[in-house]
Amino acid sequence: MRIVCIAGSNHADATSSRLVHYLAARLQEKGHEAEVVELHLLPLPLYNPDVDEENANVLRLKKAVKESDAIVLATPEYHGSLSGVLKNALDYLNWDDFNNKVVLSVSSAGGAVGVSSLSHLQTIVRNLHGINCPEWISIGGDQREFTADGVPSHEQVVRRVNKTLDYFLALAKNTSSL
Repeated sequence: MRIVCIAGSNHADATSSRLVHYLAARLQEKGHEAEVVELHLLPLPLYNPDVDEENANVLRLKKAVKESDAIVLATPEYHGSLSGVLKNALDYLNWDDFNNKVVLSVSSAGGAVGVSSLSHLQTIVRNLHGINCPEWISIGGDQREFTADGVPSHEQVVRRVNKTLDYFLALAKNTSSL
């Protein structure tokens, strides 16, 4: 299965980006193709529906999502919502890109967990005709620590990631024929 993992932060060392890289590595270990799109490395112009001209980074994002079988969206939680850079990227996409694809929402928050950003992501995914994975991953506080190898420092986070990825993959496999 081909899975695109979008790291929705403008911060080069964001814990949400570290988490998405860890998820992608686990997906690859499970035999899947996982592409990470880091929005801090793929600057997009502010979405404007009146502008028809497409920029190369927008086309790269659209191609990655369109060609995927499933999607992971990762965001830091800013002011009780998803990052502006991820929202802007999602504004460039439409139901053709998400239709009947399972989407796993992931967040990292300075506080305990990023539930508000995950709820907002799931609302957007529904409006894009994606299929929300009922499981999600949120890390917060000291759960945002990673080893030098990019592995979460807390065994609880590792277990949560593995359990959620298994659920996500099973759901994506069972819905891929829709």
